Amino acid sequence: MNLSTSWERLISKKRFETTDHKYSSDESVRGEFQRDYDRIVFSSAFRRLQNKTQVMPMPESDFVHTRLTHSLEASVVGRSLGRIVGKSILERYPELTGDKNIQEADFGDIVAAACLAHDIGNPPFGHSGEDAISAYFLSEEAQPFLTTLTEAQKSDLQRFEGNAAGFRVLTYTYPAHCNLPGGLSLTYTTLATFTKYPKESQPEIKGTKSTSEKKYGFFQTEKAWFNTIAQELGLLNKGSGDQVFFQRHPLAFLVEAADDICYRIIDFEDGLKLGLVPHQQGIALLRQILNDAPDRVSSLTFYDWREEIGYLRARIIGKLIQETTQIFLQHEEAILVGTYDKPLINELSCKPVLDEIKSLSIELIYRNKPVLEIEAAGFEVLGGLLDACMKAAFRRDSKHHRKIADLIPPHYLQLPEGSSDYERIIHITDYVTSLTDQAALGLYRKIKGIELPRMY
Repeated sequence: MNLSTSWERLISKKRFETTDHKYSSDESVRGEFQRDYDRIVFSSAFRRLQNKTQVMPMPESDFVHTRLTHSLEASVVGRSLGRIVGKSILERYPELTGDKNIQEADFGDIVAAACLAHDIGNPPFGHSGEDAISAYFLSEEAQPFLTTLTEAQKSDLQRFEGNAAGFRVLTYTYPAHCNLPGGLSLTYTTLATFTKYPKESQPEIKGTKSTSEKKYGFFQTEKAWFNTIAQELGLLNKGSGDQVFFQRHPLAFLVEAADDICYRIIDFEDGLKLGLVPHQQGIALLRQILNDAPDRVSSLTFYDWREEIGYLRARIIGKLIQETTQIFLQHEEAILVGTYDKPLINELSCKPVLDEIKSLSIELIYRNKPVLEIEAAGFEVLGGLLDACMKAAFRRDSKHHRKIADLIPPHYLQLPEGSSDYERIIHITDYVTSLTDQAALGLYRKIKGIELPRMY
């Protein structure tokens, strides 16, 4: 078993390809990792993030972040983190610029692409949607469909994870759409960097202090594929037997940090602008992060408090980027040997203030009554949709269920001969998780007879 990994193997331009075509005409314009970023931008799954919950479910204000704007902002922060780290890594390991031809910008492109896709597998209604899917597969209604599944397959569904759904979005191709497998055919390095939890759903490690072990990163359908990626890149193997369980790719720590920085600061900014957090209290906390000298604060004038929030947010993110990269580089050796496994933001000098912001966000934003009401409704919507779609897939003899089946895009129901019940169920969850918040709500209303479609 490897005792450490190396940047020479970790930064690879290899990707899932079915031909020897190397896109030579493209190399002078875009690098391989820039191509990854571009492929994600042009994917339909990424576009659907514009109507998926970030802070407020189905926000009425254009100024509130969606999953799409959050992902774009995380990718901007991730690119800065990657480039700063990449510059130092290339100085420490000059051989990377030789035969490997790795550039400083490559690190930024890798992290930016992974950040861009980090929420691409999220179901409607955000993390509440994940809980709703898990709850359905734990319910009595779902049990008749799970009788042939292994314990690992049941665990995938009963502990449903948007990160694993995202890996599937990036790597799985529906035969009805294309005869070339491999999903978006991203590079191995971008896929590994995307995977913050490089393990399957079992074993569940309760109470672990290792951040990469708290969740899982791929379903059983993609288990072999991720194992191939991990072996190619030399990720440290933490599993036993046929378990696929690895230490995360070092750059995944930067993806996690970019996400943490954005949702801690920018979700809080949304809460302030929506009036959920008292602006004087919120601004005081943001100022604490910067810890400016009194004369600098008094010398600034703003049109109103909202303008000051934007100014503070911009400077805070810049400060956190610089400090986060210093922490990463300080622990780089420990990360390579697998002895460092915790969020980088845990070591930020302003961690106590960030924790206070997190607590206030939970109390005043995430547990705001309208948010809780919509999330509760989301449980009913996703549970109802899953139950209807599962019956449509498994009980085609019923006229009612055949009508529901006719509403499901056919490629989700058309499986190759000999496909398992587990694969059939994963296809159904693919469909439900692909829906936007509004699409899920609209479909639920129609199949329940709450709302009839307009005929013209």
